[in-house]
Amino acid sequence: MALKRRAVVGVDSSTQSCKIATVDADTGELLQLRSAPHPDGTSIDPARWWDAFGAAGGEELEGVAALGVSAQQHGMVALDAEGNPVHDALLWNDVRSAPQAAALTEQYGAEMWADEVGLVPVASFTITKLAWLAQNRPDLAARVEQVMLPHDWLTWNILGRPAEATTDRSDASGTGYFSVHTNSYRTDLLEGALGHTARLPRVLGPSERAGVTPNGVVVSAGAGDNAGAALGLGIGEGDVVVSIGTSGTVFASTPARIADASGSVAGFADAAGGQLPLLATINGARTLVATAQMLGVDIERFGALALESPPDADGLLMLPYLDGERPPNLPDATGSLTGMRRANMTPAHLAQAAVLGLVCSLADALDALRGQGVTVRQVILIGGGSQSTAVQKIAADVFGVPVVLPAPGEYVALGAARQAAWALDGGADFPDWPRGGTSREFEPANDRSWAEAVRTHYAEQRRALYGV
Repeated sequence: MALKRRAVVGVDSSTQSCKIATVDADTGELLQLRSAPHPDGTSIDPARWWDAFGAAGGEELEGVAALGVSAQQHGMVALDAEGNPVHDALLWNDVRSAPQAAALTEQYGAEMWADEVGLVPVASFTITKLAWLAQNRPDLAARVEQVMLPHDWLTWNILGRPAEATTDRSDASGTGYFSVHTNSYRTDLLEGALGHTARLPRVLGPSERAGVTPNGVVVSAGAGDNAGAALGLGIGEGDVVVSIGTSGTVFASTPARIADASGSVAGFADAAGGQLPLLATINGARTLVATAQMLGVDIERFGALALESPPDADGLLMLPYLDGERPPNLPDATGSLTGMRRANMTPAHLAQAAVLGLVCSLADALDALRGQGVTVRQVILIGGGSQSTAVQKIAADVFGVPVVLPAPGEYVALGAARQAAWALDGGADFPDWPRGGTSREFEPANDRSWAEAVRTHYAEQRRALYGV
């Protein structure tokens, strides 16, 4: 007799959309995937997340045993005493708090932030957004009773808004007021930024339950999106994930403590009890989309154009800081095109220059991880931008290590579902789900001199234009 399947749900509430994956709790087989879009922009009414959750089927949980939520990190959800937002949630890619980030770094010192908190403030982090609110809308800041992150807020609403909200260590580690090294909140830093204390979610352990819905669905602790992807991919020692989505992210799971006073590497926590050192660039796959729009072609034609160019674009190179950038921390930077000659001013060369700029910025992030002692044995390339053949063709040569392209999948949602299965079983053994196969593998060429020359050119132009 066939065994009845146990279904668990993983939610990925990203910048662009809400994806909901229904998964077999015992095998990891994807049973259903539904999604709904989020509005564009860098600030948003959190109610739109709930609307998308419902539109993607999140309120239709019949037959589901457990659910986990993973979501974009850092977003400021500042609520009043009635649980209503006092301001639209400022997302990770909202850079208006860059002056507050600089002021917080100067006030306490970069070494303190790195050594005691695990990161150095940049405009992405929640604490800087609270400081912006306090300085620019003090009337609203004074009404803030509690502060959550996007995944906390969704979990709280799914559970019917209990008296105490919850979060997990991975997401809390991206706020700037949680110490990864002591596993505790730094309420003194929060109060210094916001001007007064506020209630914060209780931090749960990796396999702990946030609660149970009235319908009996177990809800897990949840996670930040990159920590969720790490769970979904099942990464191990020497694996570094490069994700090319709205942003570009580079991260690895490691037991080692990370403290980078330069601010390049954020010493986040993972969702399994370890560390998740991470670099996030603001400009990811949208660099390719924006260049395609400039050329007046769709993204498929853009990719074909890039492949018509020599790999080095004959010296044409884009610094893709279209929305500012970090790292390097350049919130006011703009994109630049360098190395222009009549011979390389063609649509094909321009398309390839955009691809090179994107991949070089991610290669810089890999080097920064190496500088913190992280072993880079291979790169696991994921995200929408990873499906570009033009990116695939040059990635291994520019990165200098083998590149593995997993079978396409919603790994953040799968990670959230995997955590839900873990919580469902009472925190016993972590579910041993297969990754889902490998679609392609790429080895660096024996002669990478062209790629090394491009990276040198990229570094020279970055220093010349921005001094970093």
